[in-house]
Amino acid sequence: MSLILGIDPGSRKTGFGIISYVSGRSEYVTSGVIRLPAGDLPRRLGVVYSGVSELVERHCPQELAIEQVFMARSAGSALKLGQARGAAIVACVARGMPVTEYSARQIKQSVVGTGAADKAQVQHMVKVLLCLPAEPQEDAADALAAALCHAHTQQSMINMAGASAVRRRRLR
Repeated sequence: MSLILGIDPGSRKTGFGIISYVSGRSEYVTSGVIRLPAGDLPRRLGVVYSGVSELVERHCPQELAIEQVFMARSAGSALKLGQARGAAIVACVARGMPVTEYSARQIKQSVVGTGAADKAQVQHMVKVLLCLPAEPQEDAADALAAALCHAHTQQSMINMAGASAVRRRRLR
């Protein structure tokens, strides 16, 4: 069993989602949003760090999947997003967790089937894939999508390694 923590970083809200991945099946564990207070950025980064640290302590995930920074509205916004992302990463790395980064396009492609999916499509597919009774809130859905992307990517790597081993045996 592998517990995967997905993070959708933000300088105002940071989404999180944890899934359990066993033998090709993903199951929902928890999700939500860490709401950051108004005020100076260092204080908000401290809230991201302590919130993610608390999640890691409580649920003991083994891996982190996090969305990469993309240039959205401005360089300033991207810098703040990168700092929030860094606070979440440090909270996990300090506890020995491996970190894997995925672009927004990779995450959407993995979960919805198209890298150009909108937020509503991601929410819907996360609900379907994890058999949830309702669609999770946007930031939590994005974090769960990152965790699902990681699970799908890991399974693909395992399948490819197995196929390579079979081909090598046939060639002998």
